[in-house]
Amino acid sequence: MSKIKKIGVLTSGGDAPGMNAAIRAVVRTGIYSGLSVYGIKRGYQGMIEGDIFEMKTTDVSNIIQRGGTILKTARSKEFMTEEGMKKSYDQIRKHGIEGLVLIGGDGTFRGANVFFEKYIIPAIGIPGTIDKDLIGSDSTIGFDTAVNTAMEAIDKIRDTAEAHDRVFIIEVMGRDAGYIALNSGIAGGAEDILIPEEITNINEVLNRIENDERRKKTVHLIVVAEGDDFGGARELHAAISERMPLLDVRTCILGHIQRGGSPTASDRVLASRLGHAAVMALIEGKTQFMAGVKNNEIVFTPFNKVAKGSDPISKDILSLISILSH
Repeated sequence: MSKIKKIGVLTSGGDAPGMNAAIRAVVRTGIYSGLSVYGIKRGYQGMIEGDIFEMKTTDVSNIIQRGGTILKTARSKEFMTEEGMKKSYDQIRKHGIEGLVLIGGDGTFRGANVFFEKYIIPAIGIPGTIDKDLIGSDSTIGFDTAVNTAMEAIDKIRDTAEAHDRVFIIEVMGRDAGYIALNSGIAGGAEDILIPEEITNINEVLNRIENDERRKKTVHLIVVAEGDDFGGARELHAAISERMPLLDVRTCILGHIQRGGSPTASDRVLASRLGHAAVMALIEGKTQFMAGVKNNEIVFTPFNKVAKGSDPISKDILSLISILSH
């Protein structure tokens, strides 16, 4: 057994459905293993300000099904300064915390990598981001829920699109990664899916819409990631309206609705597995790793190799979109 007796847990960056399930797993695994577990509110900013409290198993009762994070979250510019890091370290020492579990995305682990190069505190990360844009895990906490939320919205929009013979543009989250757009678009039967990983040929998109009009296909749904190179839904709307001014085109930007809601079973299980694995890794003496899942097995990737990115989009998947949309 490790000499670690007190650990802290925080959530940082954008919230993601399933973060509460991960917190629950960390707290209960830690206490089961004889550790004291401290919650750090509002991420690194809360660590700077000493917003830290001891957690009991009852503190995480009835939260596995809740979206958001009971520890709250924040993005802290102050943490990336020398003074901010020193304040964080002093608070960790003041509370006797000997190891940390960090739940968040790319920014969380970049901040951790810099911090732990200067202040040697054992830490394990858990990927919590709806975009699934981290190297080191096949999925991230919140991704499956966000996809299902977007898919349900697309299904509803298709109903009204068919009632009025409209072209609908649905913008989903994804500044740098198109996985939400790709998966929700395929599941929702979208005619076009535009993602940051692929260059958008706007003329091809417009030609497909015109072809659908000629063959009396009255509904054309386009799912676009906010980070698509041509632009988001508004830019696309303008391009379609300029070329086909008589077409009835509507835009729906889903926005932060994708971050909320009760996590799916998949996200709850993933979060529970990773929360447990993170605590056990600290007990075993691991540090500066992100816990992830590859091929359904727990794996650990060093913080300095966890990058914002993803595996290349399969060409088979991309060709599937055009085939199934006919």
